[in-house]
Amino acid sequence: MTPTRGSDTRAKASATAGFLTRGVTLRAIFIGLALMLVNVYWVTVVEVRWYSLDGSCLPLFITPVFMLIVLAGLNLLLVRFLPRVAFSQPELLVIYLMVVISETLAGHDMVQNLFGAVGHPFRFATAENKWEELFLGHLPGWLTVSDQTALRNFYEGGAVWWHPENLGPFLVPLAAWGGFMVALILVMLCINVLVRKHWTEHEHLAYPLIVLPLELTRGQESFRFFRNPLMWAGFGVAAVIDIINGLHAWIPAVPELKYIKLYELLQHFQSPHLQAMGSTRISMYPFAIGLAFFLPLDLSFSCWFFYVVAKLERVVASLVGMREAGAPYLDQQASGAWLALGIVALVASSSHLREVWKHLMGGKTSLRDDEEPMPYRWAAIGLVAGVAVLTVFSTRAGMSVPTWLFFVVIYYLLSIAITRVRAELGTPHEIYFVNPHRIIVEVVGVRGLSVQDLTALSTTYWFNRCYRCHPMPCQLEGFKMAEYADLNLRWLAGVMVVATVFAIVFSYWANLSVTFDEGAAARCQGFKAWVGWETYNRLASWLGNPTGTDYTRVAAMVVGGIIVVALKSLRYRYASLPLHPAGYALAISFAMDYFWFAFFVSWLIKLVIMRYWGQTAHRKGLGFFMGMITGDYFVGSIWAILGPLLGRQNYKIFI
Repeated sequence: MTPTRGSDTRAKASATAGFLTRGVTLRAIFIGLALMLVNVYWVTVVEVRWYSLDGSCLPLFITPVFMLIVLAGLNLLLVRFLPRVAFSQPELLVIYLMVVISETLAGHDMVQNLFGAVGHPFRFATAENKWEELFLGHLPGWLTVSDQTALRNFYEGGAVWWHPENLGPFLVPLAAWGGFMVALILVMLCINVLVRKHWTEHEHLAYPLIVLPLELTRGQESFRFFRNPLMWAGFGVAAVIDIINGLHAWIPAVPELKYIKLYELLQHFQSPHLQAMGSTRISMYPFAIGLAFFLPLDLSFSCWFFYVVAKLERVVASLVGMREAGAPYLDQQASGAWLALGIVALVASSSHLREVWKHLMGGKTSLRDDEEPMPYRWAAIGLVAGVAVLTVFSTRAGMSVPTWLFFVVIYYLLSIAITRVRAELGTPHEIYFVNPHRIIVEVVGVRGLSVQDLTALSTTYWFNRCYRCHPMPCQLEGFKMAEYADLNLRWLAGVMVVATVFAIVFSYWANLSVTFDEGAAARCQGFKAWVGWETYNRLASWLGNPTGTDYTRVAAMVVGGIIVVALKSLRYRYASLPLHPAGYALAISFAMDYFWFAFFVSWLIKLVIMRYWGQTAHRKGLGFFMGMITGDYFVGSIWAILGPLLGRQNYKIFI
């Protein structure tokens, strides 16, 4: 099952009026906004209150797919019985993309993290941790919450969020951070506009994560998807696993199907050198096996192969007595690898970007932007204006201009790398140990930065801790889906901006409502308190033990970058080389810790199918693996509805 354009594609030059009725319609926008509100609250309840679903940690979000499955099923009934009011594919995709955008803000690594950090230092400063003398005086009052009454009610619960004494102290910080997020995401949108044509139309990136949403929204053709027996077989396998394990979570007498979720292998090895590998867990998540089946064989092989190599590196470092010193410095290798992936992506797009520059300067070029999500001139202005707003914001927060520029370059290089890897390969990107703060401190050293620099840097850690629900790849995937559905890109870009603003507001409301009611530190099992502890304990450590440039770790970053470039060059020379540079970066940066074994299983199945039965069997098999994703997501979402409704901790299909 591969995406194909609809047979009723219209000439784009004259189709704007048609798109207003077929895609970006008022009913699609209003339904999208309503489902955004539902999704944001649902995600907040299950991830912050109950910690019973980690759907926003995955590259293909769980709850938006569940909503799309339900919508697609209802739409098939409309197609059959009320065809005049049935939704078109563009309408369904607009709704789906709006819900996806809401999850990029409401999910694990954005607004939830912000609430975990915004009042933390003033709530938990003590004489023992010396935060007050070390940095509290340097924290901008307009970015943090210091009112003790509001913080007490926030952390202890049993309060009404909209009461002036509770809401008032949050208004200015949330408004400031909201403006910051809009500028941050606008810059991402503008970068996507500038590189989209080259990545999509010239390099023909695969965008594997868009296949399922497109199959679910094909209107009458969706009957083919729902009538596919292989799809239902895959759905059934995943559903049975989730039903049995879900019942076991509530009724321990029901036997559990083990090894589906994380199982620690290290418990079987007592050797101190093998223990040096660190936590080594296997999993066979149905959705992960399904997603990995859509990856090229070389990438799925590289992901698990380099993961095993990284574990062996730790063993070797222990054997030669270098483990205590930090060898083999995998976190730093990962930093260099991801930065190199971003640079390589830009270099590969350099000829296109030069043409864009000529277009902006009014020079002779065949490049056209009339079919882009926005004119290149607007994208360039938006990029410059967005960075300018972010710069003013950060310097007012106390960060020096050189430090901020270093930060913003690293952040957007990582964003470009993540977006490129998602567009090309569709893999998870939980690169937890790779962030601008760590890179800057290791390169420049604590002594090379002022207290104000370090404090201001720390206030931005909440959106750099991890990148699981990153908005930028979702934007680019939305544009690719719009192409297949014949949906006007400019209208869609406008919808994305509107959805982003509403998603921020909805996410603020949901987090305030849940935490003031349940208590962030009382009954909210998934509240991101660790973000606050990581942020300010690390800041205190920096200030209490200032260090210089860490040349060993910088060298490891360089090595990571060199390996990526070398693998890229070798693949140009030897096309059959199965070692993918993105696989190396993913395997050493925590992104594969949960998935490496599931990727191995999927790789082995796909290898056997391709070798013995060929492409025809592979294409037919796609339905089964799509069904595994659909079944896992659907039943997992049902548990995540029942659990909160019944006031019980439900089975989680992930982690």
